[in-house]
Parts: sequence; structure tokens; C-alpha cells
Amino acid sequence: MTRKRTIRVRRVYDESAAGDGVRVLVDRLWPRGIRKGAIDLDAWHKDVTPSAGLRAWFGHDPAKFAEFASRYRAELDTDAGRAELERVGALSGGRALTLLTATKDVEHSHAAVLAELLRQLP
Repeated sequence: MTRKRTIRVRRVYDESAAGDGVRVLVDRLWPRGIRKGAIDLDAWHKDVTPSAGLRAWFGHDPAKFAEFASRYRAELDTDAGRAELERVGALSGGRALTLLTATKDVEHSHAAVLAELLRQLP
């Protein structure tokens, strides 16, 4: 039986936890109010984020989340998108993976969609 690795989504402003495993920032911009080197971070992957146009259209509106998630999945369903997704997935080496984002509503964020897609990787 194959055991799925743990993938979490957390706010970058929260303290790191013992079970976080590999911590990856998945926002295009560096989080406000945090200086570089001040957080426990293993990698920063800007290229796996939604396009600027998609982010602007979504505007963090939970009512648009289902459509946003569908459009974001379509953006990642390209050669470049799949390659970046696999790059992020490979960082954990089978350990727990924590995706960090500055958004306040992690349940309705690109990081939540990304975590779902990463869980589906072999």
C-alpha cells in the first residue's frame, strides 16, 4: 500500500510547526512586513502562481473561487505548468510539504488548489 505524503497550506505569517516538513513559499511577491531570511523557508516558487490577469479577475472573492480554481488548473495544464508543479512536488522527497502563502483566506486561495494538484502527483 502506498502512503500519500502530507501537503499543508499555511499562512507565511504563522509560526513554523514541527510537522511542516519542507516549507515552500508559493506567492509571486514576497510577503509584506517580512524581511528575507526572517522565516523558516526551504524554497520560493514564483512560477507556479496564477497569471496576473487571473489573480486580478479573482480578487480573492470566495464567490468566484470555483471558477478561479478551474482557470488556474487550466493554466497549470500546460507543459510549463506541469513542469513547475512537478518541481514543487519533488522538493519534499516524500516528506511532508507545507505551501506558504500570504493570503488571509487559505481555503479560497491558489495555494489550496495547488495542494490539491500536488496530492494527485505520483
